Amino acid sequence: MLQTKRTIDTPLLTDFPEGSTPKEIGKRLGKLFAKGKHNGKTLSYPETFTWNGALKYAEVAKDNELIRSLKDGFESFFTTDRHFLPGIDHVDRNMFGSLPLTLYLITKDERYREMGIPYADTQWEVPENASASAKSWAAKGYSWQTRLWIDDMYMIPVIQTHAYKVTGELKYVERAAKEMAMYLDELQRTNGLFYHAPDVPYFWGRGNGWVAAGMAEVLRYLPESSPYHLPIVRGFQTMMASLKNYQTEEGMWRQLIDKPDCWVETSGSAMFTYAFIMGVKYGWLPVKEYGEAARRAWLAMLTYINSNDKVREVCVGTNKKNDMQYYYDRPRNTGDYHGHAPYLWCTVALLEE
Repeated sequence: MLQTKRTIDTPLLTDFPEGSTPKEIGKRLGKLFAKGKHNGKTLSYPETFTWNGALKYAEVAKDNELIRSLKDGFESFFTTDRHFLPGIDHVDRNMFGSLPLTLYLITKDERYREMGIPYADTQWEVPENASASAKSWAAKGYSWQTRLWIDDMYMIPVIQTHAYKVTGELKYVERAAKEMAMYLDELQRTNGLFYHAPDVPYFWGRGNGWVAAGMAEVLRYLPESSPYHLPIVRGFQTMMASLKNYQTEEGMWRQLIDKPDCWVETSGSAMFTYAFIMGVKYGWLPVKEYGEAARRAWLAMLTYINSNDKVREVCVGTNKKNDMQYYYDRPRNTGDYHGHAPYLWCTVALLEE
C-alpha cells in the first residue's frame, strides 16, 4: 500500500497574483508535444521529464484536453516511432520508463505499464557484458548503473518511485533510498552541497538540483520506519539550509552556487524551488522560513519566461569537467527542456493537495 504523508497548506504557496498562479503558468508551459514531433535519435531525458511534468500538471489541473493531447502524442511509440524508445542500458536512458508509468497511473492502460516496468527492473539486473565496476556495485546491493555523478540522484529515484506507485511494491522505493543514502555519504560536502563528481570540486547548479529533486521524490514515498529515512531527511535539510543562504536577492541561484560573480541559471533554480515547495508541504522544512523563500523563488523564476513561453538562461547539457571556467562558459539556452521540465514540476508541487 502506498505511504501517505501529511501535506501542509500555507497561503505563502497558494495565494499568488494574477498571471503568476501555478495553474496559469502550467497551462502556458504544458502544451509542448504534438504527435510525431520528437528530437534526436531517441527520446532524451530532458524531453522525457518535460513531457512527464506536462502530464502531471494536466492531471492535477484536471485539464482533460491537455491529457488527451499528450497521450495522443505518445501513441506512435507503440508503432511507427518505437525506434525512438531509449535503451535499458544506462542511467540516463532507464529514466524514460517514468513517462509510460505516469501515463499508466492516469489512464490504467496496461500497455504503458508493460512498457515502463522493465526500465525500473533492469537497473538492478546486471547484464552479462557489464563492467567489473558495475558488477561490484551490484554485489553491494546498488544499481549496476551507479557511477557517483550527482545527476544520478534524480535519474534512479524517478523511475524506481514511479514503479513503486504503479505496483505498490516497496522494494522499488527502498532501492532508490539505499542508493540515495550511499550517494549522500560519498558526495555531500560539509556545507550541504555536492560536487559534480568526486573528482570535480565545483557546486554546479543543475547537478545539485537533480539531488534536491531526487531527495524530495524519495522522501515523499519512503516509510519513516526505513533505516534510510532519517539520513536522507538530514541530508535534505542540510542541503536546503545551505541553498537558502546562497539564494540571490531576487530569489534565484547561480550556475556555480557559491560563486557570486557567476550568472543566474534557471534550471537549477527551478529544481531548488521544487525542493523547497515539497519540503514545506510535506513538513520536512519550517513552513514560514522556507515558504517565504519558495514563494520568492517562484515569482523570480517567472521573470525568466519569455513572451513565447520559453524559459531563458538554461545551462546546456553539461558533462563533468575539472575546470571551473568550463562551468562559467557553458552556453545559456532559451527553450531548453532542461529548464522547462522543473518549471512544470513546480506548478504540480504548488497545485497538489
